[in-house]
Amino acid sequence: MIIDVVNPNTTGSMTALVAEGARAAAGPGTTVRAVTSRSGPASIESHYDEALAVPGLLEAVLEGSATGADAHVVACFGDPGLDACREVARGPVVGVAEAAMHAAVLVGRSFSVVTTLGRTTARARELAVRYGFGEHCAGVHACEIPVLELETDPLARATTAAACAKALDDDGSDVLVLGCAGMTDLAASLAAELGVPVVDGVAAAVGLAQGLVLAGLSTSRRGEYARPPAKAYAGDLQRFALR
Repeated sequence: MIIDVVNPNTTGSMTALVAEGARAAAGPGTTVRAVTSRSGPASIESHYDEALAVPGLLEAVLEGSATGADAHVVACFGDPGLDACREVARGPVVGVAEAAMHAAVLVGRSFSVVTTLGRTTARARELAVRYGFGEHCAGVHACEIPVLELETDPLARATTAAACAKALDDDGSDVLVLGCAGMTDLAASLAAELGVPVVDGVAAAVGLAQGLVLAGLSTSRRGEYARPPAKAYAGDLQRFALR
């Protein structure tokens, strides 16, 4: 089985970090191909970033489907372009936020999300409601560390841990969800430190994608997720026209 884990931003070092978490979660016989988007923002921290990340993400998914990927993981907690990816991918497509929230409600009654910047917290709440977990999401909190500084700031781990501990205390929740794919390397140590399950969306998404493939399940082609109708695209998007 081949699972493509696509980083929708263009920062290769973040892709390498995500790849480690994804491969650690993959079972025997599963090959993880880590893919960095060739176009888009260096990190995704706004609606503008997210919109401009989607073309590169779709390009990666289309190429992966053409070269043998059995499933895809979208490795950004905003789950950008997830519906569009499902329309065109050969196999199932799993977003890390959706997967993390599914996993969280399987191991606890309520969960708290700790993400990067405060401006992204509303998006996480929106996704929790959309995915049916609004009543389980006890709170969304920000550690106020930009995505790329998770790698470079020597205080990033301590700051994130403090935000996680405060979130659990404030919300009275049972489970912690890490709200950024760039936090994938923190899950195990934070779980040991905080004494609660800490869900990394990358690992959760890889596990869920594997399970779907093994169960013979993929995206329904009836209705909304049917393949998009062929039509012309103009300007820089000409290459996205489907045959």
